[in-house]
Amino acid sequence: MQAIPEELAYLLRTNVLAHVSLTEADGSLVTHVMWVDYDGEHILTISPTGSSKSRAVRLRPNIAVSVVDPENPWRRLAISGRVTEIRDDEGLAFINRLSERYVGAPYPRPGPREIFVITPDRVRSFMGRG
Repeated sequence: MQAIPEELAYLLRTNVLAHVSLTEADGSLVTHVMWVDYDGEHILTISPTGSSKSRAVRLRPNIAVSVVDPENPWRRLAISGRVTEIRDDEGLAFINRLSERYVGAPYPRPGPREIFVITPDRVRSFMGRG
């Protein structure tokens, strides 16, 4: 596991949208814009239980995540890793916390959610210009 530099970890802890790429059954790549969080070791994201994303990462757990600082696009992270755990979002606590961060309100759509725990294998960090 490779560490994420603390000077850029804030990109994963704020309301910056992430681009999350995974592999489809036919081998093609697909990228989703998603909310993310960082627990100091793993990147966390979420999807409805049984979604196409959920099915894809169960079969092909390799994943890539990128985030760009909206104030300075030269400051960014490009992370590749694996989904090493999938767990239920008990009481929708995680999605509601992310929703408060990203849009300032509880998540409006009910239904079971799964949290994807991503272990970084490779981290490319770009500290910016200037």
